[in-house]
Amino acid sequence: MTALKLRFPTPDEPELPLDVGEHGIAPRAGGAGLAPAADGTPPSVRFCVDRRGVWLTVCEGVRGVHVNGRAIQRMAMLRTGDAVYVDGHELRLVAASPIGARGMAESAQDALDPTDADIRIVLRGVGGRYHGRSFTLAQPRLVGRHAEADIRIDDPGFAERHARLERAGGGVRLVDLGGEGSLVNGEPVRDAWLQAGDQLVFDAHHRFVVEAPVRSVHLPEEDDDMPAVVADVPAMRGGGLRLPWLLLAAVLIAGLLSALLLFGAA
Repeated sequence: MTALKLRFPTPDEPELPLDVGEHGIAPRAGGAGLAPAADGTPPSVRFCVDRRGVWLTVCEGVRGVHVNGRAIQRMAMLRTGDAVYVDGHELRLVAASPIGARGMAESAQDALDPTDADIRIVLRGVGGRYHGRSFTLAQPRLVGRHAEADIRIDDPGFAERHARLERAGGGVRLVDLGGEGSLVNGEPVRDAWLQAGDQLVFDAHHRFVVEAPVRSVHLPEEDDDMPAVVADVPAMRGGGLRLPWLLLAAVLIAGLLSALLLFGAA
């Protein structure tokens, strides 16, 4: 799992690395923001990290918890770039390494094999107007307010040509076209190399996730030095039952012949 951090709304509160385990978050003294829960302080929410990912758990009696604008009553699974609101204070789940530091080579290696031309990379909507819709990235996609935009965001303050998404090698490139930038995994960027699992946010609440099929695993061919697996099963499972049936048939035939001889003698 990618290393993640929790970013607090107040600049004087350092980011919290989310190691495996539980991390309680509570209001700061005086209610000015949020901070890791100190010993004895009851947390409002807990971030539980295991090999499956990051889970948000709402503590008993706490209200007003939202993830990307959706109210959470008890539990929610999170992804990189999610915005968590607790009592009106925003927490953001970000990657440990900045998205801007990722190069094309790294993106291509981590995402897809560039020789797989038939692989379908899609941009799936997870929030906003395009929630539930998917856009394939086999061709460049224009994001903006323009009528010809593939992903049209009809907001007066949004640029007509905000950004373009296009395949490049084995990855996906986000190119700024004069907008005010976008959020990738919770980080403001303009140009960036993307890979499967990255979350993009346009105009604050239009959320998308880059998705790609999982590459199948090829098993190695059988090697001469590898011992063959032999099943501990007889060659003919029915062979053990064939002989008793023959004996029974022979006994019945003998009995019939004996009966015929007795009746003939009588």
